[in-house]
Amino acid sequence: MKQGIMILKTCLLAMIFCVPDTCPAQGREIVVSNNSDIDRTGEMVEICLSELNFSASFILVDSEGKEIPCQLTNSRRTMIFPVELRAHSSKTYQLKQGVPSPVAAKTAARHVPERKDDFAWENDFAAYRMYGPALARENPGNGVDLWLKCTDSLIVDKFYADELEKGLSYHVNHGLGLDCYSVGRTLGAGGIAPYTSQLWIGKHYSRYRVVENGPLRSVFVLIYDSVKIDSRYYRQMIEITADAGSILNKAVVRYEGMDDSLHLAAGIVLHSKKGALFSSPNGLIAYAEDAVSDAGIPQGRNYVGVFVPQPETKIVEENNHLLIVAPYAANSDFTYWFGGGWSRWKFTGDNDWINAIEVFARARRSPLELKIRHL
Repeated sequence: MKQGIMILKTCLLAMIFCVPDTCPAQGREIVVSNNSDIDRTGEMVEICLSELNFSASFILVDSEGKEIPCQLTNSRRTMIFPVELRAHSSKTYQLKQGVPSPVAAKTAARHVPERKDDFAWENDFAAYRMYGPALARENPGNGVDLWLKCTDSLIVDKFYADELEKGLSYHVNHGLGLDCYSVGRTLGAGGIAPYTSQLWIGKHYSRYRVVENGPLRSVFVLIYDSVKIDSRYYRQMIEITADAGSILNKAVVRYEGMDDSLHLAAGIVLHSKKGALFSSPNGLIAYAEDAVSDAGIPQGRNYVGVFVPQPETKIVEENNHLLIVAPYAANSDFTYWFGGGWSRWKFTGDNDWINAIEVFARARRSPLELKIRHL
């Protein structure tokens, strides 16, 4: 790849602090501060490391000596770990010599060749998939499918295996959740497309690459070789990051081969338009609707949210979609967040979902601060 989705190689976020090569890991404290007026729950902190052999000899503990689960990323040479901080507070963590305990996987991402090249991923809130080349005859779009789940455990492999090997449809709730979300040729639950005088919904992805695969963060790239805009074709790359504890996925999108700037639209299909819509001038949209299994059994409410942090956005209801439209500079990265949830898992109702994504958006605008102390 060109310098497009460079978060694969460099540390760009304000919450990342790079550890110098010359400093030993022993005798070091990490201070994480929340200077915002909102509580931060399960938010992932990322620190650049100079030596990846850290995981073989050291553990991270909090001020009470409790071990904190960590993941060392292969691509970015970083350590990530979750924190919980009340508003206007800080916590101190220490690196200690020891062998890290196994970390329960809360995220995963993989190509699913046994199901027509689906690419599926999940975290502890929900599961998702996007469609691949083997589904071309069914003319799929580049939208996002949402699978509802009611467990912190991973369910994607089980859902596929039960469907393909046992005949237990994942469109019916067998106790862990279900797929009752319809995508078709739409943006589904947070897909993105170029927007000119119309919405240019794409087709299936052409290629994929897994960058990280859990346990706390999974990252992958989908490449679309032929994205049509008017009479011309371009290449689109989208890198998606799923973190444990995050209600939305991070997406970094890049279009190559363009000479002119245009607009992009991240959106939510409205299905029957009988659901409840929410929008905010701060680049946030949400949708709530009844969830019903293929057996016709009501399954509570499913939720979708999209957050676009660009300063210039407009919200449009068009082509049976609720869209956030923002300008896009040719051959640059465009970042947004999308995801979904369920009233039977972690959210008590529509207002709870809307409040959660509003807090999420506010948190993205007020990154946690990190400091390294040498003891």
